[in-house]
Amino acid sequence: MAVSAEFADYLRELFEVVPGTEVRRMFGGVGAFRHGLMYALGTSQGRLAFKADERTIPDFEAEDCSEWVHMRATGREVRMGYWYAPERLLDDPEDFRGWALAAYDAAIRADARKPPAQRKLKRD
Repeated sequence: MAVSAEFADYLRELFEVVPGTEVRRMFGGVGAFRHGLMYALGTSQGRLAFKADERTIPDFEAEDCSEWVHMRATGREVRMGYWYAPERLLDDPEDFRGWALAAYDAAIRADARKPPAQRKLKRD
């Protein structure tokens, strides 16, 4: 099942508070990208998840959020470092922006850990 056009449009509007973000469809969902890095995703279930790491996971846990886990067709779970966003953020653009920027920072840190040839960060 794919993300609805309405949900994709809604996410585009939400991410307008983060300059340079492009929301585009991918693999049945949508991804939020900035400077070549994906830092958030919208799921086919109509939920939003942000990139997280050891610095930001405690914030998600404090909000009683869970990790997004991709289930492969083989039944194997794949954890990719994304956590569901607190629902309250969807009604608070300023707080949403802060969490989105923290997710982008987590994506930068994850990218920096990759070998140079595999890095995706692109600064214009």
